[in-house]
Amino acid sequence: MAGPVDVLGPILEMMTWVGFIPGVPLLVWGLVIQRRRCVWTATTGEVYTAGGFTGFRWTDQENVPRQTLVDAEVAKGLVAGNEVKLHYDICHPSRWGLRPPKHDNIVLILGWILTSVGILCTVGGFVLLLF
Repeated sequence: MAGPVDVLGPILEMMTWVGFIPGVPLLVWGLVIQRRRCVWTATTGEVYTAGGFTGFRWTDQENVPRQTLVDAEVAKGLVAGNEVKLHYDICHPSRWGLRPPKHDNIVLILGWILTSVGILCTVGGFVLLLF
C-alpha cells in the first residue's frame, strides 16, 4: 500500500518539469522584453486646431518640435491654446497618451510564477527524500 509520500514524489517531480520547462524560457523572454522597452516621459503639450482637426504640439527631450493629431473622442473637451500633460515614448515620440502608460509584462509575470513553482517543487522533492 502506497503512502502519501510515495504518491507525492511523482507529482512533485512532474510539477518541477511543468514549472521549469516553460518557466525559464518565458522568464528570459520577459526580461528581454523589459530590457528593450523604451522609457516614457511626461511633458507639457499645447492643444491646437488646424482645418477642423485638433492636435497636440510639444518639444521632446532633444528640443525637437513634435505635433500630432488626435481622435475625435480625445478632442472632445479640448480647447485650442490650453496645455495638457502629455506622456510619450522617448524612442518613438509618435506613441503618446494623456495618461502614463501601464507597463504590464505578462510574459515576465508568467515566467516568474512557473519558475517559482518549479523551484518550490524541487525543494519539496528534496525535503520528501528525508522522509
